[in-house]
Amino acid sequence: MEPQRYRKKPVVIEAVHLDVHSVNPDEVAQWCGGEVKPHPDKGYIGGPFTVHITTLEGVMVAEPGDYVIRGVQGEFYPCKPDIFEATYEAA
Repeated sequence: MEPQRYRKKPVVIEAVHLDVHSVNPDEVAQWCGGEVKPHPDKGYIGGPFTVHITTLEGVMVAEPGDYVIRGVQGEFYPCKPDIFEATYEAA
């Protein structure tokens, strides 16, 4: 077996950075059809909330600092900042 190499096709997506200092989590939840819930770790320094997003794989949780992405087929999902920044650039 010989693995093949592949490159992502260049596509433009929409995303919101879930930054507690500049984004209203209720607006993000409304945009993605999600629900704002308290962060389960009361001592979490990133922010006091999470946004729960229903995806094809089930409910996924976006924490403060994550990005919420609308994919090419209109689906929403959270993405950790290190992965987002390595994968995407401003269009």
